Parts: sequence; structure tokens; C-alpha cells
Amino acid sequence: MNRLSQQTSPYLLQHAHNPVDWYPWGEEALSKAKSENKPILVSIGYSACHWCHVMERECFEKEPIAQLMNQYFVCIKVDREERPDVDAVYMDAVQAMGVRGGWPLNVFLLPDTKPFYGVTYLPPQNWVQLLKSINKAFTDHYDELASSAEGFVENMIASESQKYGLEHATGPFNTDDLDLMFEQLQRHFDTQKGGMDRAPKFMMPSIYKFLLRYFDLSQNPEALAQVELSLNRIALGGIYDHVGGGWARYSVDEDWFIPHFEKMLYDNAQLLSVYAEAYSLTKSPLYANRIERSIQWLSDEMRSSDGGFFSALDADSEGIEGKFYIWTEVELKETLGEDFDWFSKLYKISRHGNWEHGFNHLHLTEPAEHAARTAGIQSNDFPQLYANALTKLAEKRRGKIRPGLDDKILASWNGLLIKGLADCYRALGREEIRNLAIATGHFMSEKMTDGGTLKHSYKNGIATVTGFLEDYAAVIEGYLGLYQVTFDENWLLKAQQLADYTLSNFFDRSEGFFYFTDAYGEVLIARKKELFDNVIPASNSMMAHNLYVLGKMLDRSDYIEVADNMLSKMTKLLLADVQWVTNWAALYCQRAVPTAEIAIVGADADAIRKDFDRFFVPNKIVMGTSTYSTLPLLANRTEINAKTAIYVCYDKTCQLPVTKVEEALSQVAGV
Repeated sequence: MNRLSQQTSPYLLQHAHNPVDWYPWGEEALSKAKSENKPILVSIGYSACHWCHVMERECFEKEPIAQLMNQYFVCIKVDREERPDVDAVYMDAVQAMGVRGGWPLNVFLLPDTKPFYGVTYLPPQNWVQLLKSINKAFTDHYDELASSAEGFVENMIASESQKYGLEHATGPFNTDDLDLMFEQLQRHFDTQKGGMDRAPKFMMPSIYKFLLRYFDLSQNPEALAQVELSLNRIALGGIYDHVGGGWARYSVDEDWFIPHFEKMLYDNAQLLSVYAEAYSLTKSPLYANRIERSIQWLSDEMRSSDGGFFSALDADSEGIEGKFYIWTEVELKETLGEDFDWFSKLYKISRHGNWEHGFNHLHLTEPAEHAARTAGIQSNDFPQLYANALTKLAEKRRGKIRPGLDDKILASWNGLLIKGLADCYRALGREEIRNLAIATGHFMSEKMTDGGTLKHSYKNGIATVTGFLEDYAAVIEGYLGLYQVTFDENWLLKAQQLADYTLSNFFDRSEGFFYFTDAYGEVLIARKKELFDNVIPASNSMMAHNLYVLGKMLDRSDYIEVADNMLSKMTKLLLADVQWVTNWAALYCQRAVPTAEIAIVGADADAIRKDFDRFFVPNKIVMGTSTYSTLPLLANRTEINAKTAIYVCYDKTCQLPVTKVEEALSQVAGV
């Protein structure tokens, strides 16, 4: 048992029994390296990481390898989800070394924490050879390593504006630029199977967020076609859990067939938002089904008794990746009984397996009802038959050994989920979804907020780790979503307070972007800014969205000015290669044309809002009160002839108030 046994992170606890003398990141380990003049090995991963588990089994559990590691290095284990700041700094360094990033990330540091070498997964013989080579280099060529490390640090501390040549755009935001962004992104579409033209395939929700907004502006059918193709395949493929609901992290192939089976909260939270918006536009029953079943899975399996949501389910169980989700033909026959024949045709089940080692994985390329007709399955009550078969499989699966659960609760990912649930409520109008969103918001404000500041991680009733920009950005976005589905001004006030804190403690006024870490947080060798959107959008792009929305809601031109300056400086990257900055591009859609400001005033404000929200109007803010409000957009506005009034405004100029949602939508469409 090593020092990790005292930690709460599930990933660190997984390594507590290793013979490696692991330390958590902290002063004890860093001081030891300095006092003993030993290099540091920082090994970074996360609990649901398959290759992290493989390297642990092959290397870190082996006594002879552990002895070498303990002899030569001060060994530190880091949970990247608990300490994204440490991960970001050293991932940046490793990529600067020309190494393709990934996890496990193993970085070798000088005693002063400056990095000089890094690798991802290595098999045991290569790992041992590397350990010996690093030790020899540290002993015999220290000055060269120090010089190399200094160069990496210089690259790391260079400003993002300097690194990428970011300057304010000369012209206004415009739709011509958006056409260029779409055409550039379109070159990377997989127009046959959806997503982008590469494998493995990650879902990249912000790409679809941009495409939906671009379609709303341009009515370009190719944008909508790619959204529908991609979302259909992601909803039907093996990346979606047909039995239990929810999505896996990514597809290892171009067909969305075999996923890397870990299920992450952040993917599912964002996909709820995307499918909710797409449902508002298309009214696809497939999208509604995936929303409802995934929320049910989250509620049943990922929600803590305290009210927050856990981080992830592992890919592995019983030492086999995906074992919980895959089936032999024999298992399916025993479980389904008389339903097996038609079910096996539907999913192309075979004795040899449709995947590997005799296993079958559930995967479709068209909705089940269509696939049934294609397979010649004749039944008048097919939907009920199909639902019953999936229920049988779910019951059978309850007896299987479950994948490991990462039960830490992260503010950032829960913020994304609050937003996702609010979006789903707007699309479907189901009160239990709104209640779940509100309850999660209360958990965040009561359990993970301390004196007006956020904590990053929560476990065993204790919130720890100073909040990062990603926490503030996601939680602010979640609170803004809650306000717009409740008109409870407390959520708007909480969002504003958090935004003001970020402007005071994260914002770099000289460059115009936010640092990832709090001014009062731990000081690392570099203080980074996150600009590029990945599977999770950049915390800076999320903050720009938040400040724009808050600025509109509170009539705060200073907020809008910060957001516009950020977006303006990103224009060069947007026009150069938009696929890595698509959440910025989604904001550009809002700034290229006026944003609808919807004010609903009167006793039926909530019912009117609910009716209005069913429609796809992405470039809007919605505010309301059933009584009276001093908020700028609502002040001095009243009902009309004792009927709830809807005011449609643009840039503080309002059209004549109306009392019917259809009339308000006509005013929006007429602009």
C-alpha cells in the first residue's frame, strides 16, 4: 500500500496497491525531488482509460519494474480529471516535443518540475529500457537535459496571441465569414457515415452546435443534412448503448460500430444539448427516444445520493474491454427465447460474432422499425416486441459484473449536464427533466460552492481542489440555462457573481483571454489559457458565450465588449481551420446577425415560455416574470388586457407586444 491509499480519486486509488512508491501531486513529492536531486516521473491518466489499465498491469504492478522506478525517480500519479491544470501543462510540453498526446501520459521532469521527455503507453520491455536511458541521461548529460527543458518551458509560457498571431479582426462579424467557415469544415465531412472523415471517430458536439446555428442563418440544406446524418448514425450505431442508454466515448472505426466502451458524463451531457436542439428542429422521434433513455440511464446509474452526477463508467469489466456490453449468441438465445430469431436478423447476430472472439455488439444503421422491414421481420406490434426484447437484455445485464465507476463529481461536467437537461426540457417539455436540472443546480450551489467560489471535485461529502475556468464556464452556462427555463432570478444572480469572479481572478486584461487557473490557485511552471475547442469546448469559448448572454440579459455592455474582443481575436483561427474552434464559430453565428431578446410578462409566463421553447430559435435569450421584475428587459413591461404579453426585441428595440406564441414567432421570423 503506497501513499495513494489516502486519496479520494478513484484513479489514484486504483494504483494504491502498486509496488511503485507513488506520490500524489503535491509539496511532499516535489520537495523530495529537490532535496534528493532526483528526476520526477509524472504519470497522468484517468479511471476509465483502457490503456492506463493495460500499462498498470504490464508495468506498474511488476516488482522488478517498480524497483527501477523507485530507485531512479520520484514517482507521481495524477488523475487528469481531478487536476486538469497539471495535465494541460505537461500535455502541452509533450506535444511540443513532437509526441502525439494521449493517456497514459508519462512525463519526465527535472527536480524543479521542468519537463524534458515524455511518452504515452509503452510495453514493459520498452518502458524498462526508457527508464534506464533517462537515468543515464540525467546522470551523465544533465546540462543538456536542463537546456532542453528550458526550451520547452519557454514555449509553454509564450502568450497564445504571440504563438498564434492573434489580432483583432478589422471588420465586423458577418455572414460571409460563416459561409467560408462552413465550406472549410465541409471538406472534412464523412458524407456517407456521418461525423468527420477520420477514425477513430469522436462525437465533437460543438461541431453540430455550429452547424445547427449556421443552418438557422443560411438555410443551407447541406448543413442540416450533415447534422441529421451524423446524429442518426451516432444514435443508431454501437457507440450508443441500445440496452441501457447513454453513449460511449468514441468509435474506434469509421462506422460508429465498436466504441471505446467507457462512458463519460461530459459526452452525454453535451449530446443531450445537441439532440434537444436537433429535435426542436426536426421533431425526430429517434432523437426524443435517445434523450429520454439517456436521461434515465444517468438518473439510475450516474446520480449520487447527494444529487450530483458521477464522472464515468470504465470500459473494462472482468479484465475485458466492453465485456459488460457485448453478447455471445448463446447468451442472447437464452435471454431472448422466442424473440431471438427476429432479434438476430435485426442486429446480424451470429455464432462467430459480429465483432471479435465470438462476441456480438448491438449496432444499427437505420431506425429499428426500418431495419426490421429491411430484414423481412413482419409484425404489427414490432415497437412493443422490440422494447420487450431490450428490457429482457437489460434484466440479464444486471447480473453481470459491472464496469468500474469513477464516483468523483466534477463541477465542470455537472455544469454541462445542467445545461443539457435544461435544453432537453425546453425541447420535450417534460417536468421531471426540469426538476432534475434544478436539483443538480442546487447541488452545485450548496455542495460545490464555497464563499462565492467553486470547487472542482466532490467526493465523500467533501468538495476539494480550487475551481478551474472550465468549472466556472460550465456552471455559469448551466445557471443561465436554469434561469431561462424557470425565470427564477436567483440563478441569473449566481451566474453573474461567478462571471464577475472570473473577470477578477482569471482574466488577463493584457491579452484579452482567461487563464485556466485561478489567481489564488496552485502556481505551476506555466499558467495556461485554453483556446481550442475539443470534445469539450474550450473554457474561453464557453466564457465568451456566457458573457455575451449575460450582457444581453443584464444590459451590461462591458460583458459584451469582452466577449466581442475575444471572438474578434479568434477570427484568424476561425477562418484558417474552423474544425478546432467550432464553439467559437457557434458564437460567431450569434454575433453575425441580431439576437432575439424575448420578454414574457404575465401570470402565464411559464406556460407561454414552455410553448415558445418547443420551436428551434437558437439565437435568442428568453426572460420573463409572472409578476414584476427590475431586470432591464422586463422593467416597466406589463400584461396586455390582463393577458400574458410577449415582447420580441432586437438591440433594445421592441416590436409591438403580442399574446400568442405564433405571433411572436412570426415577428422573430420577419427580422
